[in-house]
Amino acid sequence: MDALAGFTALQLALALGAALAAGFVRGLAGFGLSVVLVPVLQLTMAPQLAVFVGLVSLSLIALTDLGRIRRDADRSSVPFVLVAVAATPLGLWALNALSADLARVLIALVSLGAFVLVVAPMGPLRLPRPVALPLAGIATGFLGGFAGMPGPGMGPFYLRGSFAPRAARASMMAIFLVLSPLSVAFFWWRGVGSWRELVLAALLFPAVLAGDWLGHHAFGRVTTRQWQVATGAVLAVTAMVALGRLL
Repeated sequence: MDALAGFTALQLALALGAALAAGFVRGLAGFGLSVVLVPVLQLTMAPQLAVFVGLVSLSLIALTDLGRIRRDADRSSVPFVLVAVAATPLGLWALNALSADLARVLIALVSLGAFVLVVAPMGPLRLPRPVALPLAGIATGFLGGFAGMPGPGMGPFYLRGSFAPRAARASMMAIFLVLSPLSVAFFWWRGVGSWRELVLAALLFPAVLAGDWLGHHAFGRVTTRQWQVATGAVLAVTAMVALGRLL
C-alpha cells in the first residue's frame, strides 16, 4: 500500500504489538493509550507524526465509550475539559517549536512522569479540588498537545483523588472524547499529519480495539487496589522501555 511506503514489516509488527498493549492499558485504566503507543512510534517516525497517529487512535477508541461516560463520569470532567482545551494550543506550539531530538527525549520523560505522579508518595499535603482541578487541567491540555498524552496530566487528579475507580475511568474517557478530535483537527490544519498516518492509525485500530476490550474485561475482575497497582506497573514498564531505547 502506497500510504505505508517506508515502513518495514518489523516496524509495522512492532506498532501492532504496541497498539494491542496500549488498548489494554487504556481499557483497564481509562488512560494510557498514547503513553504506550507514542514512545514506540516516535522511534521510527518524527515525533509530531507519532503524536498525530496516537491522537487519531484516541479519537477513534473514544467513540466506543459514550455509554460508559453517560453512566459513570463525574461532573468534574466538565470544568476540567474546558481548562484543558484552553491549554492545548500551548502544548501544540511547543511540539512544533522544539527540535525532533529534544521532543523525543521530552516525550520519553512524560512517560516516566506519568508513572511517578501516579504512584510516588505525595506526603500529607493534599491540594483542595478548586486548586488541583485547574492545575491538572492545564497540565492535561499542555501534555495532550505536546506529546499526545493527556493522561499524565489528569491521572494524578483522578487516580489519587477521592473518586471511585469506575467514575475516575469514565471521567478521563470523557476528557479524551473532547480533547483528541480537537487536537487532530489542529494538527491537520497546521499540515502535521497526512493520509499516510491516517491509514496507519486505521490499520492499528483493530489491535487497539481488541486490547481495549480485554482491558475492560479485566477491569471488571480486579479490586480497587489491584487496579491501581496494575496501572502503575504498566506505566513503569513503559517509561523504562522508552528511556532505555533512548539511552
